[in-house]
Amino acid sequence: MHPNEEKSQFGLLKRRRFLPFFLTQFFGAFNDNIFKNSLVFLVTFNITQFGSQTASISEDILINIAVGLFILPFFLFSALAGQIADKYEKSQIIRRVKILEICIMLTAAVAFYFNNLWLLLFILFLMGTQSAFFGPVKYAIIPQHLYEDELVGGNAFVEMGTFLAILFGTIAGGLLASLEMASTWISISIIVFAIIGYICSREIPEAPASAPSLKISWNPVTEAWRIIKQAKQSHSVFLSIMAISWFWFLGAAYLTQLPNFTEEILRGAEGVVTSLLAAFSIGIGLGSMSCERLSGHKIEIGIVPIGSIGLTIFGVDLFFATQPSSSAELLSFTEFFRSGSNYRVLIDMTLIGFFGGLFIVPLYALIQHRTPEEYRAQVIAANNIINSMFMVVSALCGILFIGVAGLTITQFFLVLALLNAVIAVYVYSTVPEFAMRFLIYLLTHTMYRVRSENINKIPDDGPGVIVCNHVSYVDALLLAGTCHRPVRFVMYKPIYDLPVLNFIFRVAKAIPITSRNQNPDTFNAAFERISEALKQGELVCIFPEGKLTKDGEINEFKRGIEKIIERDPVPVIPMALRGLWGSFFSHKGGHALTKRPKRFWSKVSVITGDLIQPEAVSADKLQEVVLNLRGEAL
Repeated sequence: MHPNEEKSQFGLLKRRRFLPFFLTQFFGAFNDNIFKNSLVFLVTFNITQFGSQTASISEDILINIAVGLFILPFFLFSALAGQIADKYEKSQIIRRVKILEICIMLTAAVAFYFNNLWLLLFILFLMGTQSAFFGPVKYAIIPQHLYEDELVGGNAFVEMGTFLAILFGTIAGGLLASLEMASTWISISIIVFAIIGYICSREIPEAPASAPSLKISWNPVTEAWRIIKQAKQSHSVFLSIMAISWFWFLGAAYLTQLPNFTEEILRGAEGVVTSLLAAFSIGIGLGSMSCERLSGHKIEIGIVPIGSIGLTIFGVDLFFATQPSSSAELLSFTEFFRSGSNYRVLIDMTLIGFFGGLFIVPLYALIQHRTPEEYRAQVIAANNIINSMFMVVSALCGILFIGVAGLTITQFFLVLALLNAVIAVYVYSTVPEFAMRFLIYLLTHTMYRVRSENINKIPDDGPGVIVCNHVSYVDALLLAGTCHRPVRFVMYKPIYDLPVLNFIFRVAKAIPITSRNQNPDTFNAAFERISEALKQGELVCIFPEGKLTKDGEINEFKRGIEKIIERDPVPVIPMALRGLWGSFFSHKGGHALTKRPKRFWSKVSVITGDLIQPEAVSADKLQEVVLNLRGEAL
């Protein structure tokens, strides 16, 4: 954790490096939705004000045209926007985008004054264009202004702000469109909020160009394909993009069908639609804001599977919770919630949103963290393109399943929930790191309560060897769950080969080892792999005792650590585990894994000591240091 700043994510709202940016993006999304939804409301309920302009076009076609015009710019301009965001200073780009928004809103006021529907639709296209240019710089600037341990909290605020802006903008757009002199009030509002957004943007600190020498290509098709291929260079990043896009597929499907679901199935009036939209949006906000606490201030992709499991469970429950109403009249908000079963629908919508927030926030943080800075904005632009494609496919699936196949909306929701389960299994089997981190997360938050001390003493980069006492079969998992960097563990081959745990160890690229007498080839190969990992700047962890303790005391440290450091002189980080002796995975009272677990949620401490430079390393000294770190508690 960076010095002299509070750990709570809410502390970000006191920082100039985050608050102006957060307000800028919030008011931008809010304004987009005021304009978009007020226009949809006018087309739906007051289309006569546009006179002969709509004589031969139905309301449904106009609404679909509006949606298409807003999404189209993401296909056309995202690649260009990503290049610009990497090439130029980002705070200046944001201010220019906000000036463009003011100009667009002034033009919209003119279109409202003259009731020119086609100009309003073109302005919707321009709003989509402005959003397409803002998207890459929005996510690329976050890692430049926030520390690594703030990325999850920062992204949580952004996602919460986005969905609350959608909610408030939708409500405000409907209210403004229902007023007398609606066009005047809409015009005033969108201009005022565009100006407020620009004022906020002026306080955003500088974010230097990531790739100032980049040559910009103007071909939208070839550039879109190039940046998508660039995103695919990292398998975990690309799968994260696909997972985020799948969430937008789900979100678009739920939000698109929500009005018809409420009116046709639940027989609820407009107030009920708003309450369900509010439940979904608030759920997203709560789930997003929970990520930082659940992840312990680090990018913890182990909570992503929890999100996907929740999306499926409560998506399926929504199907069973929905009780079609036979009411001839649409039910008001009060009348609708007189039925207890309808509260379950509201709860399901909230929890679908909540687990959606858990699902996407770590993925955004992972993309930002694992993508090189010089083309980070372009990868985020690729994410925006794929997101848009999935949203279009979502609309087509709605037409196919409901309009062609004849499914009810509730059946369509059930299909979405089951598809989510299938896709989750595919993603986690393709990128097993997600499953590995999920298992580690479950272990460290069910059987154990893990507390770390001085974990920031582990260097952020560069090679190093961690040495630690060896108490249980899950020592490596607990250390992996605590460290903020990937660690290559060297472990006794019989432990490496344990069922279930072997899957995790293989995914983590653990290095199996035996004694020279048992298997000289495995012994020599282990040292070669250790040296190779250190030369590549990785962290390697060894347990110098070479075996689990059988009495709780630290066994003699073997001389293998001296051999490693002699070959590759790198710093050594001493660590100690405390509180594991007596657990199910330790040898206390008999062989590990053979006793009935006597306790759950045990307190375990992981203590990190000061770095020891290679010239000061000896097995005896390291044993003494680790023993002092562990103290008297076993």
